[in-house]
Amino acid sequence: MKISYREAMREAMREALATDPRVFLMGEDVGRYGGSYAVSKGFLEEFGPERIRDTPLSELAFVGAGIGAALGGMRPIVEVMTVNFSLLALDQIVNSAAALRHMSGGQFSVPLVIRMTTGAGRQLAAQHSHSLENWYAHVPGIRVLAPATIADARGMLAPALADPDPVIIFEHAQLYNMEDELRNDWQCDIGTARVRREGSQVSLITYGGSLPKTMQAATELAEAGISAEVVDLRVLRPLDSETIIASVQKTRRAVVVDEGWRSGSLAAEISARIMEQAFYELDAPVERVCSEEVPIPYAKHLEEAALPQVFKIVSAAKAVMGKS
Repeated sequence: MKISYREAMREAMREALATDPRVFLMGEDVGRYGGSYAVSKGFLEEFGPERIRDTPLSELAFVGAGIGAALGGMRPIVEVMTVNFSLLALDQIVNSAAALRHMSGGQFSVPLVIRMTTGAGRQLAAQHSHSLENWYAHVPGIRVLAPATIADARGMLAPALADPDPVIIFEHAQLYNMEDELRNDWQCDIGTARVRREGSQVSLITYGGSLPKTMQAATELAEAGISAEVVDLRVLRPLDSETIIASVQKTRRAVVVDEGWRSGSLAAEISARIMEQAFYELDAPVERVCSEEVPIPYAKHLEEAALPQVFKIVSAAKAVMGKS
């Protein structure tokens, strides 16, 4: 059955709401409006205002309310409209949700799922085009997911809700309209990376909204006689180093594609792990393809120039292969 990424997320939430009375959804415009990206469209009529709660425009307040509900035994799904708005709730996420199990000596857990849209490419300018996944992947006490396929969009929510600790799910806005077949094997874990394309000469390591571009780059590289393996991280904390290193040991070259800014990026962390664990397996230095070190521009041609693109990935892969 062919469905969109948006529909896959909707099905996952509908199933959670229908099967577990502890689950409820809260956030800005999730009810009557149906969600800013239409993921919860129809839920208010289906599940009612007790389960689908529109909140005031205060991320600090409603994320905090979600933490309290989780501590009280509920399984809240908190939707933050976009990642930049989550900065208003950093205190709740980092100082409370992520730390409470540790600070209580294991007495309390916070089974909270926070969904938020991330990424650029839609001409929403600097304040609505952030890719801050790395900020959250830096913090112990939370699990960070970045579903990039229809199957993962459908399958990651259930194990996230079952996790006793906070889970943040990043949904790249450019993926919502993507369509693909949803096979019967969509159930998945939330601990491992996935090899999306087998290859033998260079590993292309990426996640989230950059996966389609990386897959396209691998196709173009194949046409040029270069066999590229594509690794989809999927889980940004904890990182699945084993899958990353196994791929690099096979291909002996690596390109990390990350929509975050280069400085202090997730790409930098992955590069460091490769150097620490597979340095003597490498035939070339690790390359990174990241966003330019500027606030994301509004103008379409400038926005495209600032973001990782297929030709940049192809160029980086050819560079590690020693080809122009």
